[in-house]
Amino acid sequence: MTASTTPLSPRRRMLVLCPYPMGVAAGQRLKYEQYLDDWRAMGLDVDISPFMDDAMWRIVHKPGHYAAKAQGVLKGHFRRLYDLTRIRRYDVVYVFMWVTPFGTSLLERLARALARRLVYDVEDNVLVGNSLPSGENPNKIVAFLKGPHKARYLIANADQVISASPFFNETCRGMNKRRKSAYIPPSVDADRFAPSPVARETLTPTIGWTGTFSSKIYLDLLNDVFRKLARRAPFKLKVIGNFDYELDGVDLEVVQWSKEREAEDLQSIDIGVYPLPIDDWVLGKAGLKAIQYMAIGLPTVATDIGTSSLVITRDVDGLLVKTEDEWLAALERLLRDPALRRRLGAAGRETVVAKYSTQAIAARYREVLLDVIAETS
Repeated sequence: MTASTTPLSPRRRMLVLCPYPMGVAAGQRLKYEQYLDDWRAMGLDVDISPFMDDAMWRIVHKPGHYAAKAQGVLKGHFRRLYDLTRIRRYDVVYVFMWVTPFGTSLLERLARALARRLVYDVEDNVLVGNSLPSGENPNKIVAFLKGPHKARYLIANADQVISASPFFNETCRGMNKRRKSAYIPPSVDADRFAPSPVARETLTPTIGWTGTFSSKIYLDLLNDVFRKLARRAPFKLKVIGNFDYELDGVDLEVVQWSKEREAEDLQSIDIGVYPLPIDDWVLGKAGLKAIQYMAIGLPTVATDIGTSSLVITRDVDGLLVKTEDEWLAALERLLRDPALRRRLGAAGRETVVAKYSTQAIAARYREVLLDVIAETS
């Protein structure tokens, strides 16, 4: 909180309804979760209620485990029914993504009816749905149950919408009955996500990607690029995620993601890649991976679409590409030119500190919340 911010008097209460436990999902960790202490300092008493507990989170993206998943869903719904009994005690209800991730919009409608004020924080273009083929989804029943109806209702009826993409934000503003939608990008703690204090000295650069099972298919877009590149220049590919990965013909290292080692693992790579398909859903993406890589001081290559094209300025603080040939040329260029890697990495770091650090973004959340709270007086 900045010194000029006067704490609320009297203090107010806010209930956060979110899908995942604290500290595990990037969409929560690198968005609103970073500001909970700041919100408390500004005079909000914040309670957090995730739909999933830790046990369900550990299996939700894995095939099978149907009995345990059913139990987790049941427990989550009981938790939400309890939340509905106490919503009226809070000045503001902050919903991230859904009230429940499954079924109809009934609980969203009940939450809206009971909440004094409701803020809806939406990630990705959930109205379109992603381009993940059904064969790649380990939870086909979940994919069937989840749909855009919940998000559509919350976007229309929230007192304030928060979107992580400027493109999707315009859609949200047009749909919201109050025409209130704010673009707040994801952000990183620039002190934690920082270049390695020890200069990397290696003859074989490492290309890195980080993500979860649900975004693995986008990494697959580069399989042929990596195989061709391996025949042109030496490199190692490092995949940081929550899944196993194989790629014949490429020197590959797979690292299981952990919150404790997240920044350190990113510091161990030399080039970050952010491949995306060319489709409408991508226009809702926030450019989070690019922001993480750039914060570490890594030269970043990203698909030239949507928010990536706004986060990265071509040939200034990163490289933007579209075709397979452009991917291949950009990566080979970086592998062969350490000076270019250093220049783009340093410029990317400056961009993130100025525009996408928690220090730069905190005031945007405060402005939104203070505006909503003022209407409860």
